[in-house]
Amino acid sequence: MARSVWAWVKVLGGLAILGALVWRLGTGAFLDGLYVIDGSTLLAALGIGLLTTVLSAWRWCLVARGLGIQLPLRGAVADYYRALFLNAALPGGILGDVHRAVRNGRDTGDVGRGVRAVVLERSAGTAVFVVVGLSVLLVLPSPIVPRNQLVQIAAAVVLAAAVTGGLVAWARRRQGASLVTRALGTAAADIRRGLLARHVWPGILVSSALVIAGHLATFLVAARAAGSTASFARLAPLMLLALLAMLLPLNVGGWGPREGVTAWAFGAAGLSPSLGLTIAVVYGVLAFAASLPGAAVLVVRWLRPATPPAEQATPA
Repeated sequence: MARSVWAWVKVLGGLAILGALVWRLGTGAFLDGLYVIDGSTLLAALGIGLLTTVLSAWRWCLVARGLGIQLPLRGAVADYYRALFLNAALPGGILGDVHRAVRNGRDTGDVGRGVRAVVLERSAGTAVFVVVGLSVLLVLPSPIVPRNQLVQIAAAVVLAAAVTGGLVAWARRRQGASLVTRALGTAAADIRRGLLARHVWPGILVSSALVIAGHLATFLVAARAAGSTASFARLAPLMLLALLAMLLPLNVGGWGPREGVTAWAFGAAGLSPSLGLTIAVVYGVLAFAASLPGAAVLVVRWLRPATPPAEQATPA
């Protein structure tokens, strides 16, 4: 019951943000975001999307192999595309990842480990994104968020990471004392093997950093398509704030906070809020277009008869 209520809260929250934007700025900015997209813009988005999807799938392979799951890159790319499409097409923005986790777990014969691999992969990408985003905002002073507030936010992130690390270390010392402790102990072992192993963490950092660069590149393509002539240095803090807003759970397929924060950030930076909203709409459309190969994967997998899994989880 609680999950159902929370799912509705997330969707209604995203719709409320979009409704407030229509009320304040009208529908023109939304429609402009559709009109300005041409073939070259779509091709650029598809190319960047291919690069970021392959990198994200590689990150997933690294984490999965650290946990003892043999995950071929080719299949991982197809599954990642399918997850991206479902995330974009369905409310909530995470159902594709849930499907990816459960399906991979079933294919490899260990649903629990398959789910943990996806959770770790997404968590690692998010953690790197937050750290890189805050670091860039500190280096490039934002015209919106004062530097002292950014320092406070960064300190809060570091404190949260330290507390989490302390809990994990405590759980390792007391493994087996309780159900919660055993769960924390399992999480600690997964983090050690799936994220912090010497053959894993460099690839995670590199792939995550390049994925962030790909998202920024897509945002820049959207800005140029919408008619913005501002320099990248001026746009970068605004784009990072918009991307960080996408981490908020109040959205409809990723729509809502991104558009609200972009419109607000552009207005606060002395630019046009309507232009910011248009750029966010273009970005959303381009992101959805970049996920469309996942629809083809979904159809092919649905039409193809089931086959026994080729790869199985290796013993932990």
